[in-house]
Amino acid sequence: MATEVTVPVLGESITEATLGEWLKQPGDKVAADEPIASLETDKVSVEVPSPVAGIMGEHAVKVGETVQVGAMLATIDAGDGAAASAPAPQPAVTASPASAPAEQANPAATAGQQAPSSSSDGPAALSPSVRRAVLEHGVDPSTVKGTGKDGRLTKDDVAAAAASTPAPAPAAAAPPVSASVAASTGRKEERVRMTRLRQTIAKRLKEAQNTAAMLTTFNDVDMTAVIAARAKYKDLFEKKHGVRLGFMGFFVKAATMALRDIPSVNASIEGDDIVYHDYADISVAVSSPGGLVVPVIRDADQMSVAQIEKTIGDFGKRAKDGALKMDEMKGGTFTISNGGVFGSLMSTPIINPPQSAVLGLHRIDERPVVVDGQIVIRPMMYLALSYDHRLIDGREAVTFLVALKNAIEDPTRILIDL
Repeated sequence: MATEVTVPVLGESITEATLGEWLKQPGDKVAADEPIASLETDKVSVEVPSPVAGIMGEHAVKVGETVQVGAMLATIDAGDGAAASAPAPQPAVTASPASAPAEQANPAATAGQQAPSSSSDGPAALSPSVRRAVLEHGVDPSTVKGTGKDGRLTKDDVAAAAASTPAPAPAAAAPPVSASVAASTGRKEERVRMTRLRQTIAKRLKEAQNTAAMLTTFNDVDMTAVIAARAKYKDLFEKKHGVRLGFMGFFVKAATMALRDIPSVNASIEGDDIVYHDYADISVAVSSPGGLVVPVIRDADQMSVAQIEKTIGDFGKRAKDGALKMDEMKGGTFTISNGGVFGSLMSTPIINPPQSAVLGLHRIDERPVVVDGQIVIRPMMYLALSYDHRLIDGREAVTFLVALKNAIEDPTRILIDL
């Protein structure tokens, strides 16, 4: 008796997804609750677990197809896998007598054919992003020791294993073929379909430009005091809280204080109404294999710097593994994007609707500035605030940036809530 596997409920207002990858093939043994497929939604990748234990049946959907919530993906046949695996070698012996000597003469080829099936259970336990890294690098996951939670593999583990593995000898035969192709064709192109996440990012950012009266204002901030505080307390901080002390904790805390003083920056427009929030849910832009995602730090205004740093660290790690949940990226009243980690000097970030403002952080450069009439060298950072001019006036935007600048240049203000 076969059990149907259907597309699960994906979250509020999400009615469809794209089949990103099959984690189990027809005939594979499947355990209850074991992931068999990966779905790409507008925000995250979601693994579909098997409702029962048995044998993977036929796929009803191809990779790249769009499926609706409740649609059938595949079937799971009853059994423990023994019956499915036993008949496989029999036809190879009886169907063609000539094939038997060939297999005996080349046992290496036979072993190579059996290798994927013997390790088919391993990749199913990997996250979609790690599984893609395994395929890209050609690494056998069963030979790599995982450093993630519960011994799970991470993308860094796979990359490290690939870097330490010497290139296979047969690769030397490939250059003459590729060289001749390059010589005959000259330039090459590759056409790759946009992922659902990338399509959604493009659509939302363009909608923001078309809808909001977007404007960006700039300021710079002297990072001397924050750098000194971080250098002095980073070891004690990590020892006590188990997380490194970064700059984002200071900026998130300073931003929540400035949002309280300038509530319009923390507000949003709904129709003809302005919605003011008496809380600060800070969206933090982090990189994932599929693009930029924006998980939300709930009630950041009520959190300590340590709690903020722990939350951001957790978001960043799970974003790389494709393990963020959709609920963690809903809402948000204000966004902070740190392009400085990639070396950006200055940018004009785009608002994340329905929010009305986004703060862009940039790299820290030593520059000459005038302090008390003297030219000195200080570590400076440019700040950029993009905002919806329909709701936020220029005076309010500048006041917000000045309040943020004052808190960062004198971190004692954060401590005494000034």
